[in-house]
Amino acid sequence: MADLVLFGKPLYLALQWLITGLLVGSIYSLVALGLVLIYKASSIFNFSHGWLMLVGGLLCWAFFQDQGWPLWASILAALAAAAILGLLIERVTLRPLIGQPVLTTIMMTLALAQLLRGLVMLIWGANPHPLPIFVDQAGLPMPPLKLPTAAFLGGDIIIKIQLLWSFVVAALGFGAFTLFFRFTRTGLSMRAAAEDHQLAQSVGLPVRRIFGLAWAIAAIVAAAAGTLQGAGTGLDPIAVPTMALRAFPAVLLGGLESIPGAMVGGLAIGVVETMASGYISTSAGQELAPFLILML
Repeated sequence: MADLVLFGKPLYLALQWLITGLLVGSIYSLVALGLVLIYKASSIFNFSHGWLMLVGGLLCWAFFQDQGWPLWASILAALAAAAILGLLIERVTLRPLIGQPVLTTIMMTLALAQLLRGLVMLIWGANPHPLPIFVDQAGLPMPPLKLPTAAFLGGDIIIKIQLLWSFVVAALGFGAFTLFFRFTRTGLSMRAAAEDHQLAQSVGLPVRRIFGLAWAIAAIVAAAAGTLQGAGTGLDPIAVPTMALRAFPAVLLGGLESIPGAMVGGLAIGVVETMASGYISTSAGQELAPFLILML
């Protein structure tokens, strides 16, 4: 019996690309979540988010690989350091701009991106840094999972372990933040502050503290996404910020203030990108697909 095909490719491969795309999309969803958190609280579109991802991942690498800390301690320390960095960024560079035109804050986030880029090059250099988190006791990468399929599909579906963990982390993060914004006083205050900074301040909401909290949480999410990305492909000073750039369509597709929309948009971008890389042999299809979907 002939194997089933879909647009010239074996059906099992198409299913594998679909599942892989959903798992890869979970990382895009985490990136989009960080962007939405900042915009939801402060109406700022953060163009430095990709470099926050890279710095968070490199901090985990420094604690784990350079200092020899246990993995769990390295991750917690990196997340805590990222939160402090987010607070500092908001306090020093963005808090003085409250009430200023949107273009001013956008230019500041672009300047922050260049500042973080310079710090990365100065401290860690331009070479990629592997982050061997998903390895066995011998230090070898964990074998992927094989999902057996029916014989007529033509082969088994192969899934990478780190992508499964990324999906789990993303699902937990989105669930937690959805509940946070809907049912907690702080989350509701952040939503109110995003609607009108001056009005929120006039009714007694601690707008400045809310902005700082939003940046701290977004930096934690960025560090988590950067760590997961580094565990899969390494912490590359070019690839990681570029991945964040490709997550922008996910935010715009799902809505700038929608946390569920960010997750759906991220998953959609992951599927489209992975399917494009499977059906189109060149990398151009993978890189252009998210932006083409946004244009459509």
